[in-house]
Amino acid sequence: MKRVRHNENAKGGAEEPYHHPDAITDEALDWFMRLRDGAADAETLQAFDRWWREDSRCAEAFDRLERMHDMPSLRLAAEADDRRSGAVSAKSRRPYTAMASPRPRTMLTAMAAIVVLAIGVLQGPDLWLHWQADFVTAVGERETIDLPDGSVMKLNTASAAALDFEDGRRRVRLLRGEAYFDVRHDDAHPFVVTAQFSETVDIGTAFSIRRGEAGDSIVLEEGLVDVSRLSRPEDRARLDPGEMIIAGEDSLSPVGDADLGRALAWLDGRIVFREQSFSTALAALRRHYDGPVIVADGRVKNLLVSGNYDLDQPEAAIRTLAAAAGVSVTRLPAGILILR
Repeated sequence: MKRVRHNENAKGGAEEPYHHPDAITDEALDWFMRLRDGAADAETLQAFDRWWREDSRCAEAFDRLERMHDMPSLRLAAEADDRRSGAVSAKSRRPYTAMASPRPRTMLTAMAAIVVLAIGVLQGPDLWLHWQADFVTAVGERETIDLPDGSVMKLNTASAAALDFEDGRRRVRLLRGEAYFDVRHDDAHPFVVTAQFSETVDIGTAFSIRRGEAGDSIVLEEGLVDVSRLSRPEDRARLDPGEMIIAGEDSLSPVGDADLGRALAWLDGRIVFREQSFSTALAALRRHYDGPVIVADGRVKNLLVSGNYDLDQPEAAIRTLAAAAGVSVTRLPAGILILR
């Protein structure tokens, strides 16, 4: 399957490697390997117990390591390698307590375990997302993809999608973020997009879907679409051009009028706010800024703001938004912005 990409983002070039900013992750990996080597004495175990209890994130990080260590693929690889080296197959452990000495491991198995654990812990959910997705955009990136059937998909910032165009199927799974589809109509092969709570079926159209925690927002620009809930397909609605709907876990919202100029402004590299709260506008800009943004003055969160901003300059957009609200911006190393 040939896939053609067009990078529309100002941040061109190869994707930067992921670096985990949390030192707890590194500490958890260190403790995991120290306890797994079977040489932990009472003093070491007491130190581990203190570390594990001092912050809930410590327990979460260590637990994630243990779950990944028990992945069937890793376990089978280790067992196969041990069989080749004549090792005895035996294993026991007790989570968060003194661990029994594991069976001998060859250098190859130990190295493989460390690599898998390190990658899994450092990348977390992003790793699983990348494994599922055919296309992923980074923060601040937008991308246009020519699909095998002649349709076009445009991914917004921090978005991901998986394709299924085999055997006449035309299906897309929106795994994260937002996408716009300009669909080549085919009566014999419906174009279907699934998101977190919804399934949208094309009836010759151009539409966008944004996947959010509370629901999927579907906006129709041209043509017709049928939208249904994944958990209850009989909950269904048809959209006409200029309409939108939100599909949630428990219901479909009423069909409403869409502000196409605002909802689809990102296709032109813009983001538009019209009498929205400062906190809502800032949250939208944060999706395009690859760095932490901290608001130290909570008094401005409900202040109403309007504006039209350039998405290729997200820091400048945040600074302009802050200035409109009477808030100063301080930039710290690593791209940290403090609004106060």
